[in-house]
Amino acid sequence: MDSSTAAVAAVLDRLTAAWNAGDGPAYGAEFTADATYITYVGTLYIGGTEIGTAHQALFGSFLKGTRLASEIVDIRFTGPDTAVVITRGDVHKGRRPGRRHKIQTYTLVRQETGDWKVAAFQNTKHKALMEAISFKTQPATRPAA
Repeated sequence: MDSSTAAVAAVLDRLTAAWNAGDGPAYGAEFTADATYITYVGTLYIGGTEIGTAHQALFGSFLKGTRLASEIVDIRFTGPDTAVVITRGDVHKGRRPGRRHKIQTYTLVRQETGDWKVAAFQNTKHKALMEAISFKTQPATRPAA
């Protein structure tokens, strides 16, 4: 793994660590000041501060004690200072995650300091039944991967 790939993966590791610690400010610190964050229910947050504040409220309520399970599917550099990362993930309580029912897209940018930050995040809940119906009724919609 080259240094840029490792640096990008480290951002996701820090996001997971902040989530697992219930630390909203640390979670928000991994985003740019003007980042966009779209949850799977369609809520849009703007900026690392708002993202961190909202997550701290969530960590203090219905996401209290949850853990983030995430696996990187792909890291693709679209330029020397921009990376698109696709992950599968979900939140869980307890020690073992279940199936990862969500697919996330992260767009990361390298800052002037050399650090990488998340500039955009999109979270989509995978709806396997609807997908299966789509593939059955229109096989050409099935992706190669």
